[in-house]
Amino acid sequence: MIDGAHVVLFVPDAEAARAFLRDVLDLPYVDAGDGWLIFSLPPAEVAAHPTTGAPTHELYLMCDDLSATLIDLRAKGVEPAAGPSEREWGVVVTLDLPGGGTIGLYEPRHPRSPGAAA
Repeated sequence: MIDGAHVVLFVPDAEAARAFLRDVLDLPYVDAGDGWLIFSLPPAEVAAHPTTGAPTHELYLMCDDLSATLIDLRAKGVEPAAGPSEREWGVVVTLDLPGGGTIGLYEPRHPRSPGAAA
């Protein structure tokens, strides 16, 4: 029934964010027309967590080896905005998204769902 997910990042400078996704993260993409790039993501997971505050949504990208991934990102001029920090569920950094906002990147310690396994 469900065969994919579409994530939308609303940022003040979409061109800068698209360049980061294309040139730094090397995500494959198609041009949907007029330079409107739609990027492919690796297999994904979704989790629902309880909150006592207002509902929010977060985007985390996952990797098998955070240290090696950070070496690759630093070679492209990307420094984490925060972290790495050890959490019960993994090691996580925050990346500033050019164009506005942040995204998380982490090496999970939890079992990965079969569709998300690298």
